[in-house]
Amino acid sequence: MISVEHLTKRYGPHTAVDDVSFHCEAGTVTGFLGPNGAGKSTTMRMICGLTPPTGGGATVDGVPYRRLPNPGRRVGVLLDASAQHPGRTGRETLGLAAQVMGVDRGRVGALLDRVGLDSKAGRKRVRQYSLGMRQRLGLAHALLGDPRVLILDEPANGLDPEGIFWMRTVLRDFADRGGTVLLSSHLLREVEAVADRLVVIGGGRVVADGTKQELLAGTGTRVRGLEPDKLERALTGAGVTVTGTPDGALVAQADAETVGRTAAAAGLVLLELRPADGAGLEQLFLELTANGGTR
Repeated sequence: MISVEHLTKRYGPHTAVDDVSFHCEAGTVTGFLGPNGAGKSTTMRMICGLTPPTGGGATVDGVPYRRLPNPGRRVGVLLDASAQHPGRTGRETLGLAAQVMGVDRGRVGALLDRVGLDSKAGRKRVRQYSLGMRQRLGLAHALLGDPRVLILDEPANGLDPEGIFWMRTVLRDFADRGGTVLLSSHLLREVEAVADRLVVIGGGRVVADGTKQELLAGTGTRVRGLEPDKLERALTGAGVTVTGTPDGALVAQADAETVGRTAAAAGLVLLELRPADGAGLEQLFLELTANGGTR
């Protein structure tokens, strides 16, 4: 449903996006992840025809976004929740969009209810909305044309925990009914909970692309020592790549024998030595973006 092929964007000597390729299939949520400045938003803007690429291209259902005859009926887009006219009410914002798309204005009230904006909120000017309310209005706008594809950049920003859970439920239901979702977010645990596939970008290049199960499968050896700093230095000195975990252990990209022998040679006491479990999306993200690795 979304095909990105060798997308590249340069600003003078700076390459913001470098030969990025990936695909998003119908019935799936694809989490698009990377640190600030990695090129996520630029890539999404190129997919939506807002930023011209230096090279490569992107299509939705085989057609570049700019060539879609009525794109809002095919693709729902939320790239910036603040990009809404502050002087209009929420209901007016959706009503005008419905008129432009040729959508029954009767959908406006139903969508406001669906995204949790009651009649009072619908009558407020957008300038009076909190960021979370703007996010809800932006999602309603994206859903207004009953599209089969959603492209969302940080849609959960400003939402409280209940709102984040609600957003996750909406996106999962959309995909389970055959829709395609491309989702960028810094809320890694929420992405891990809802995504089927993951694309991780770092330094403008894709460093990981695959199903969640493939990428989060355990690799390497988990090790914990009595003197963690010395253990890390010993392993690094032996040419072993290591990354820290939130609970203070290390994941070494080597087998248990190599890790054990290295620790023994350095006279270090080990408290834990076993194959690494799937460490979760947070650990994968840190590992890939910190070391510039690929998977």
